[in-house]
Amino acid sequence: MESFRYIDMGRIDYEDALARQTDVFNRLIQAKVENREEESVLFFAEHNPVLTLGKSGKETNLLVSEERLKALGVSFYHVTRGGDITYHGPGQITGYPVFDLDKWNLGLKDYIYKMEDVIIRFLALYNIKGEKMNEATGVWLDPNDPKRARKICAIGVKSSRFVTMHGFALNINTDLNYFHLINPCGFVDKGVTSLAKELGEPQDFEKAKLQLRALFRESFA
Repeated sequence: MESFRYIDMGRIDYEDALARQTDVFNRLIQAKVENREEESVLFFAEHNPVLTLGKSGKETNLLVSEERLKALGVSFYHVTRGGDITYHGPGQITGYPVFDLDKWNLGLKDYIYKMEDVIIRFLALYNIKGEKMNEATGVWLDPNDPKRARKICAIGVKSSRFVTMHGFALNINTDLNYFHLINPCGFVDKGVTSLAKELGEPQDFEKAKLQLRALFRESFA
C-alpha cells in the first residue's frame, strides 16, 4: 500500500488549491483526534501568478502597490505558513504535502530537511548541485558565494498535531521577472533561478513532475 495519495491539480488558482489542501489537512487532524486512519496526500499544482506572504513575513518585502499587482494580473494572499513572501506561477511546480508526520516518525525540522533532500536529488538528475543554506530553508545554488547564491526552491510549511500543509515551490520554467516585485523570502541580497535558466533552455515540465513524484515516493515510503 502506498504511503500517500498523489493528486496533480494541474493549472489552478491559488485560492482553489488552498481550499483543497485545507480540507485534507482538517480531515487528517480530525482523524488523529478520533484515533483513526486517514490518507496523507501529496498535491502538485501550477498556479496562475500569485504572491503569498507568510505569517511572519513583512509587507515591506512587497515592492509594489496592490493596485499595481492587480494591473499586472497578480493575486496576493496572506497565508498561514512560515516564511516570508514568495511568488507562484506558470512553469513552477508547487507542491503541497499534506502529511501526518507521525506515519514516518518525523518532527517538523526533520521533515523540512527531508523535503530539501528530495529537491536536491531531483536537481542532481540534471547535473545541478543543489544545497542547503544555514539559517535559511529551501534549496540553493552556490549558497556560500555571496555574489552567486540563488534560490531555486522555496519551502514554507504549517503544522498542527504533526500534520503539515503548504510546502515547496520549485522553479522549472518560471518567469523570474515576477520576483522583481518582491524581496524573495525576505532576502534583499540573494538571487532566484530556475531549471530552465541554469540549463539554458525550457525543460519538459510533465517529465519533471513525474521525476519529482517518484523521488517523493522513495523518500516517504
